[in-house]
Amino acid sequence: MARKVGNTLRDSVYSQIVWAIDYLGLTEKFKCITSPLEITYIPTGQKIYFRGGDDPLKIKSIKPRFGYINILWFEELDQFKGGSEVRSIVQSALRGGDKAYVFMSFNPPRSKTNWVNKMLEIPKPNRYVHESDYRTVPVDWLGQAFIDEAEYLKEINPAAYEHEYLGLPTTAGGLVFENVEIRAITDEEIGQFDRIHDGLDFGYYPDPAQWVRCHYDAARMTLYIFDEYRGWKHSNSELYEALVEMGVGPEDTVIADSAEPKSIADLRAYGLSCIGAEKGPESVRYSMKWLQSLVKIVIDNKRCPYAAEEFLNYEHELNKDGEYISAFPDADNHAIDAVRYATNRIWKRRGKK
Repeated sequence: MARKVGNTLRDSVYSQIVWAIDYLGLTEKFKCITSPLEITYIPTGQKIYFRGGDDPLKIKSIKPRFGYINILWFEELDQFKGGSEVRSIVQSALRGGDKAYVFMSFNPPRSKTNWVNKMLEIPKPNRYVHESDYRTVPVDWLGQAFIDEAEYLKEINPAAYEHEYLGLPTTAGGLVFENVEIRAITDEEIGQFDRIHDGLDFGYYPDPAQWVRCHYDAARMTLYIFDEYRGWKHSNSELYEALVEMGVGPEDTVIADSAEPKSIADLRAYGLSCIGAEKGPESVRYSMKWLQSLVKIVIDNKRCPYAAEEFLNYEHELNKDGEYISAFPDADNHAIDAVRYATNRIWKRRGKK
């Protein structure tokens, strides 16, 4: 069992398999341990290994006590950096047997030029492709709330619905955000905003500190970004003074990068209501997909030139073969990160990590 990032395995596929074992009433036949992540079928000694593709040596070092690896499963295939990385893992893991099975599970990436979507266009005689979506499983597996969310998105944002719920590639390039609208946001509009969210991405130099202010219209699934501040080489006290000048007061809750607890503590000591964003192994990926699913992200480019530039130009990563992958590059995204933090409570409510 392989995923791109090893620390996501325990809370995803490992937990799911343990749940399935228990659901089938087979708990007594399996031994499940977490250090290392392994599941052993007690009657025969056969094992399920869980390894991350971010440490290829851990895959190469797997030496079964007897037999060989017969089944290799790639979960979230699109998170890997391309066909060459996947082939390297296959070549390392599948040795010593005449017959083996490789399973690859994933949600098709949005871009038709993503390496996974391009791979599927090339015929392979021994490949079987199974496609399914929420319409092909019993409703009680998902719950009516899930169905209602899908049908609502179908009405207001058909492109996002086709990708998120039907698994259809809907774009031709590598742009992450194709739902951005650049226009002036008037003072009259701002005066009507009643759900204000502030986000802060810490930085010093060469990375800047970035603050943004947003309003989220849940009924229309539209996010408005209407104020920002960016500064370099600021101490925490200088950053506090700059935010106060921007109109941030003690009554405003600023959600900041939780990786900087000392900076958060400093801002709180100065009088700012600052808290850390809740994070998890999948938080970046899920928050970005939530932003992609919105009907519109409206940005006032005069009030927020940095946010406008980032959202308009942000692209998926390219692998060494020049193919788009599903990863989100950690560069030129300070305003984007600040927006993710500002909306942290919104997308966390949807039950994701």
